[in-house]
Amino acid sequence: MTDAGTEHAVLTDELGVDIDPELLSLALTHRSYAYEHGGIAHNERLEFLGDSILGLAVTVHLYRTHPDLDEGSLAKRRASVVSTVALAEVARSIGLGAYLRLGRGEDQTGGRDKDSILADTTEALIGATYLSSGIDEATALVLRLVSPLMADPERYGAAMDPKTALQELAARQGLTAPSYAVEADGPDHHRTFTATVTVGAVSQQGTGSSKKQAEMAAALSVWRHLSSQS
Repeated sequence: MTDAGTEHAVLTDELGVDIDPELLSLALTHRSYAYEHGGIAHNERLEFLGDSILGLAVTVHLYRTHPDLDEGSLAKRRASVVSTVALAEVARSIGLGAYLRLGRGEDQTGGRDKDSILADTTEALIGATYLSSGIDEATALVLRLVSPLMADPERYGAAMDPKTALQELAARQGLTAPSYAVEADGPDHHRTFTATVTVGAVSQQGTGSSKKQAEMAAALSVWRHLSSQS
């Protein structure tokens, strides 16, 4: 069993950045963990900061690399790259879920693989990188994280519009059209939606703060599964 310092060193090596240890711990701390430990600080302020840095880095990159695209097309591409679904996929690619500091209840209900938590933590790590190493390092981190997604046209398209991508993939494989079922849980001001998508014998779930977000997350999960089988 490795200690937190060793685990954090593995994560920063994976990210390719130096992050202040206290900021790194903060970036990995979900509010559920903070609540269970006496109301300590959690990562939502870093998430707020990282979201802005992420948006700027992706915007500048798209502007420079796609001089032929108009404003509307650039905005659509940016939205897909910074979406919760896309950022969660990025987080899974680096095994981020294993490093999260979650409350017991959140951990037991699959919090380490929830799109919203993974995406928010990715943004918090970007914010922590900015505070530790400056804008250049934070921008470089963003581009390292999202470049594989943008370099793969099929996966990029799936992240941009997973429901359409899944429908097309199902048709190509001769499977039934995707079927969606959505449930909501929690108080009105903080509802969590869980979508279940079924295609043939494959069924996957996704969560989000809206019905649309949950359906997109579930659709991408099924798309990944079916793509890996083809």
